[in-house]
Amino acid sequence: MNLAEAEPALAVDPADADAAYNAGLGALKSGREVEALALLERARARHPRDARLWQVAALLHRSLDDLGPAVSHFEKAARLSPLDPLIAHGHARAALEAGRPAAALFEHAHRLAPLDGSVLLGLAAARFAENGPEAALEGIEEQLRIHPGWLPGHALAARLLYMSGRRGEFTSLFERALEAAPAHVDLWRELITTIMHAGLHEEALEAVSRARTSAGPHLAFDANEAVCHAELGHGEVADRLFAPLAAVDDVHLSVRRIRHFLRTGRAREAAELAEPISKGQAGFMVWPYLSLAWRLLGDSRWEWLEGDERMVGVYDLGDALPPLGALADRLRGLHIATGQPLEQSVRGGTQTDGILFARTEPEIRTLRSAVVGAVERHIAQLPPPDPDHPTLSPRRDARVRFSGSWSVRLTAAGHHANHIHPAGWFSSALYVALPDEAERGPPPAGWLTLGEPQAELGLALPPFRTVEPRPGRLVLFPSTMWHGTRPFAEGERLTVAFDVARPS
Repeated sequence: MNLAEAEPALAVDPADADAAYNAGLGALKSGREVEALALLERARARHPRDARLWQVAALLHRSLDDLGPAVSHFEKAARLSPLDPLIAHGHARAALEAGRPAAALFEHAHRLAPLDGSVLLGLAAARFAENGPEAALEGIEEQLRIHPGWLPGHALAARLLYMSGRRGEFTSLFERALEAAPAHVDLWRELITTIMHAGLHEEALEAVSRARTSAGPHLAFDANEAVCHAELGHGEVADRLFAPLAAVDDVHLSVRRIRHFLRTGRAREAAELAEPISKGQAGFMVWPYLSLAWRLLGDSRWEWLEGDERMVGVYDLGDALPPLGALADRLRGLHIATGQPLEQSVRGGTQTDGILFARTEPEIRTLRSAVVGAVERHIAQLPPPDPDHPTLSPRRDARVRFSGSWSVRLTAAGHHANHIHPAGWFSSALYVALPDEAERGPPPAGWLTLGEPQAELGLALPPFRTVEPRPGRLVLFPSTMWHGTRPFAEGERLTVAFDVARPS
């Protein structure tokens, strides 16, 4: 069925270019892209040289992960209005997400908007895609010499250095900037957080000490000191440091306190702190920990939360996927980093950059279509809606959207540490290439585990389900569910992963 025919047309006169443009912008926020595209097609027939109509149509296609038309529409808008910085940036961004060369387009956008940090970040991503992390780093380092307080640039530089294998210097540009501005609190805060993302909590504590010496006392330094001691298992010290922070209204700090309670055997205190938060907009951040607390307490609510077998779906997609050999070759070509990413669950492997499902290669488009069909089937068989449940949304008739999509390539002894994706609705593992049984080792080597908490929490809770990987198999599970993989001995494990966006 043609979606443009299935939805009612927007009540806008296509002869009114301003109204059509504004309707397109509104549709980006309301999720009515398809009907807005039909309206804009009629409006462009009357106003073919109005660059705005081409621009907003491109944005609508991009919102639908339909990057082929998005790029062509931006190209038309850019020809009509070559000096518009927003059109230039949109054109570059769409080309990058589609998997096409985009560095030159970002350079043009940068000339039009030299102070736009988002353009500079896009230029770095384009250079990374075309020439690897060193090329991206060169441009970012140059900008950080000019703008040493540019925090997003520092965060990107640290990630690039880390994934290029230069872990011993991944914070070097922070340090250079702090030599020139030692009292810059935000730089210290970002440096400390970056070190913590790498799991280097002793080093983060040393940075906290230096930060206080150079920039004076600050709540962020106090909070991060408490978190580092908690993550290092220094229970009594963490208790003392968390105590004066108990009244701070910050959900991220609350999550850290919940983790500390769980780690130190206080599941009831963890649940008491998490339960009120779970009822608010930030609830998705604490549900994974509530599950653990309830399991430890023998509270049957964990079964309401995660126990229904219909929450997890295993789908062997078979002929719906492109030929797996061709898909594997396509994915391998996207793994251009040499090291594992910072602040991700990958251990002993690499992860692709960008939005995988936005790319326009035929293998990726076929893959995306097969995934959408499987997700639709999974949603259709879920338990009845429950407005109090974080996964069982009453709204299930919306178009499937993705909040992220990528590929992971693991090699010998590679695995995913147990983790969660709490900002998503459903998460996934789709197996494209796997080691043979002799390489992998005896079961459950390489298997997916569900329900086993992060090792750093030190909890004796086993997974409540394991799934054997098979080529072409897709596993779907709630994004708030703990998941990871068992290491395997030898060979290559190539997967696609994605998060389904929560219905809004």
